[in-house]
Amino acid sequence: METNMTPHVLGDDIIVIEDLYKDFGSVVAVNGFSLTVRRGEVIVIVGPSGSGKSTVLRCINHLEMPTSGSVYIDGVRLEDKQTDINLVRAEVGMVFQQFNLFGHLTVLDNITLAQRLIRKRDKKEAERIAMEQLERVGIPEKAHAYPRQLSGGQQQRVAIARSLAMNPKIMLFDEPTSALDPEMIKEVLDVMLDLARGGMTMVVVTHEMGFARSAADRVVFMDQGNIIEMESPKVLFNDPKHERTKMFLSKIISH
Repeated sequence: METNMTPHVLGDDIIVIEDLYKDFGSVVAVNGFSLTVRRGEVIVIVGPSGSGKSTVLRCINHLEMPTSGSVYIDGVRLEDKQTDINLVRAEVGMVFQQFNLFGHLTVLDNITLAQRLIRKRDKKEAERIAMEQLERVGIPEKAHAYPRQLSGGQQQRVAIARSLAMNPKIMLFDEPTSALDPEMIKEVLDVMLDLARGGMTMVVVTHEMGFARSAADRVVFMDQGNIIEMESPKVLFNDPKHERTKMFLSKIISH
């Protein structure tokens, strides 16, 4: 694969976003967003609905094409015409609000499908890795169940296991608990917290401020398509500098 390496994205920087713009017609979703993520770092992005958080994630995974600006994944510039996007995407796991599981396949088959198609693993190896990841997310006994037989929290844990089975360098989470009942949220956040503690590079869009406090190295507060403030959780939650950040946190954090 052409790596298109450039000096400023070598070393510990695994995601580099430079002056990212994305518009949908007259609506500007992302407006000059820049961020560098180091290997093993956990970035949590928070902000009001419509602030561009999910669009940034989708640009990192090239599900959306930036209007302008650049995204580098491990030194590879996604916008370069020589870049094989599917090869890059194989290194980036993404977990969505909805679980996106195939209803007609068992849990095991859901987790082995991409491994066999993209990683070219044989059935035995793919199933071994799938079971390892189901153990990791705490539901190995559900291997032969179908998605409809699982709770929402269990389905989301299967979706996480499916991404992890591909051995990604980066995991992206787009509000992974927003479709869950309150009692199921903790089981998914516990899996994500365990991943963060294990050194996985993660970019997480969430409204779960407890997770941000526990897991994030840095918290990014976005509004109107750009970064208003970016600090450690301790600083951002206890001593935000910007009035917009203070207003947002006062509404979302219960006192």
